[in-house]
Amino acid sequence: MSNIAFEPEFQQAYHELESSLSGSKLFQVSPELKAALAVVSIPERVIQFRVTWENDKGELQVNRGYRVQFNSALGPYKGGLRFHPTVNLSILKFLGFEQTFKNALTGLNMGGGKGGSDFDPKGKTDNEIRRFCYAFMRELSRHIGQFTDVPAGDIGVGGREVGYMFGAYKSYKNQWEGVITGKGTTWGGSLIRPEATGFGLVYYVSHMLSYASGGKDTIAGKRVAISGSGNVAQYAALKTLELGGKVVTLSDSKGALIATGEEGFNATDIELIADLKLNRKSLTELYETNSSFKSRFKYLPGARPWSNVERIDIALPSATQNEVSEQEAKDLIAAGCKFLAEGSNMGSTQEAIEVYEADRRDRKADGLWYGPAKAANCGGVAVSGLEMAQNSQRSSWTSEQVDKELAGIMERCFWNCLNTAKEYYDMAEGELPSLVAGANIAGYVKVVTAMKAHGDWW
Repeated sequence: MSNIAFEPEFQQAYHELESSLSGSKLFQVSPELKAALAVVSIPERVIQFRVTWENDKGELQVNRGYRVQFNSALGPYKGGLRFHPTVNLSILKFLGFEQTFKNALTGLNMGGGKGGSDFDPKGKTDNEIRRFCYAFMRELSRHIGQFTDVPAGDIGVGGREVGYMFGAYKSYKNQWEGVITGKGTTWGGSLIRPEATGFGLVYYVSHMLSYASGGKDTIAGKRVAISGSGNVAQYAALKTLELGGKVVTLSDSKGALIATGEEGFNATDIELIADLKLNRKSLTELYETNSSFKSRFKYLPGARPWSNVERIDIALPSATQNEVSEQEAKDLIAAGCKFLAEGSNMGSTQEAIEVYEADRRDRKADGLWYGPAKAANCGGVAVSGLEMAQNSQRSSWTSEQVDKELAGIMERCFWNCLNTAKEYYDMAEGELPSLVAGANIAGYVKVVTAMKAHGDWW
């Protein structure tokens, strides 16, 4: 419509969902569900506000703050806060839209939301970040609560920022409640939460391998290309190594590291990278100062890994949205990639997804099988939901208990996507089900069925 601002990221997310629904039997079997698409694609509430704060020089600074409360049919709004200069309403609407269906796939009682600010924490002192977080939460605290909206961290929002915002909320409201997840484990956080998205991603792709091989294949011995070097990429890499896989790439916004030998990254390398990223430094600094890295990797400035690996079995995009293009999708297939699961939200362009899906249909079990973000990376928000449960119980679960719950959630999510795709799509002999279609349909049906029960549409 001409009176609606152009929102490319949100419109891309909407198109992906709509195309899966329209291309399936869903609206033939349940035609009444089609009317809900126009309702579920509009947020219940969008909050936008200014954030004023002072830097260490006493100079006035102004940023934009947002919270998109997209859908509460299944529970309180749940989704991260992102601090990054690129943050805008289109990105947050796409993330909140995706979050709604992702949260539905976890099986937990959580709605969908997303928020953040165009504030850039890079180059800021701890005191500047603390002042910003208190100023940001001064307004956000009016709109959130443990039974209303429970934010978490995202890009630019780690344990430090979560701590400051939790402290601000507690100060303004004079009450301790599980209003934000990703907290420190000594004051209400859950064990395995930092690891959850990366671990869950590897659990999901492990089920893909097992199903495609009839239970015979695992990650052991596989060459795995991972993008990013933040929380998701680090823990996906560590879980891959634990299961016997070989991590051959990592990257950041300035370039990519590609293994030149058979060894790839080891756990010590990941630990060094984690320390580097905690200090908000780039991979190029580690590559230039560490002789071991120079001898085992090549660094490609300004590049992503996907067109720069000669041989690969599994790809795990774990950096940011639209990080795999149409050409890079073709390059991955040419390099032998058989499985791709997204650790980043909407990690592939629509054109790339069409390449994956065409290859899956054309080459059957020999083609590339695609695991979409809303299913493959739902482990992070799943453990956030488990953190909410622990807060409500005033209890703390063991690492083993949380990890067992996470593994079970990822397994159920995989089978839900798979069986839903089988139910609503006709498949040729030997063709693997479309997990992206299954995820979109399963998430959509669960959300809009709850909305109908609430009288949100009829």
